[in-house]
Amino acid sequence: MQRHQNLSNMAIITAVVAVSFSAIFIRWSDAHPLVIATYRMGITTLILLPAVLLFNFDDIKKIEKEDFIFMVAIGMILALHFGTWITSLKETSVASSVILVTSHPLFVAIVSHYVFREKLKTVGYLGIGVAFCGIIILAVGDLGLGGSNFRGDILALIGSIAAGTYILGGRKARRTVPLLPYVFIVYGICTLFLLVTCLFISAPLHPLPAKEYSLFILMALVPTILGHTLYNYALKHVKAQIVSVSLLGEPIGSSILALVLLSEVPPQFTIIGGALILPGIYLAYIGRKREKEPG
Repeated sequence: MQRHQNLSNMAIITAVVAVSFSAIFIRWSDAHPLVIATYRMGITTLILLPAVLLFNFDDIKKIEKEDFIFMVAIGMILALHFGTWITSLKETSVASSVILVTSHPLFVAIVSHYVFREKLKTVGYLGIGVAFCGIIILAVGDLGLGGSNFRGDILALIGSIAAGTYILGGRKARRTVPLLPYVFIVYGICTLFLLVTCLFISAPLHPLPAKEYSLFILMALVPTILGHTLYNYALKHVKAQIVSVSLLGEPIGSSILALVLLSEVPPQFTIIGGALILPGIYLAYIGRKREKEPG
């Protein structure tokens, strides 16, 4: 148990660093946002295919129908997350987009309070209030920069809600489904849903410059395999809330990388808003009163 806990902690740290590069690779790409998402998840699924066939083919055959349907739903939610968030990166700053998309612990706390009747401590209410003040400051600042920035903020918030749902769903599914079959099925369904959407809106899937395919491969290997997949490994051994809150390292890492690699300085209101949002999310997390969760 302790060994798995230590490995999970290392996995989370590696994943935070890996996913911090996601926004940079996306900003370097000139492809349609949904095309980026489709190739990223499609290449990831293909990379996982040999390992699944060699080591987990029997595990896939043993998956119950109910679990498979549940993973199909998770895959569609993941597609919504990538579609909205990658689009947001094309319309607002890296810092604004990543700060907002990683605010899902805040929404999880609110939903848990009103839907699941999990009471909040005083510090939890304080955290939600502080975080929402930060979101308002960030959004108002971006609205002043133009409609595109504000639209990007809204898309990032939608992506945030989808990400929180994806993490909570993954925590439930990973209790019974091994890692590789789980991510292979979820990523595959995500790819299929994104591909159908691209075909429906006639997004240009091919041909693309060689640079784009190189970026797609980097997105698959670094933020997805080393990022999302390691998060999914950790979900079986640590609480979903811990994994969710650990993602708060991503906006810090992405903002630093954007400054160094893209020469992108976060807008003033984004810095002020982010300085309220990230601590507010943490306070909302520690302020939740809940039963002890296995794992």
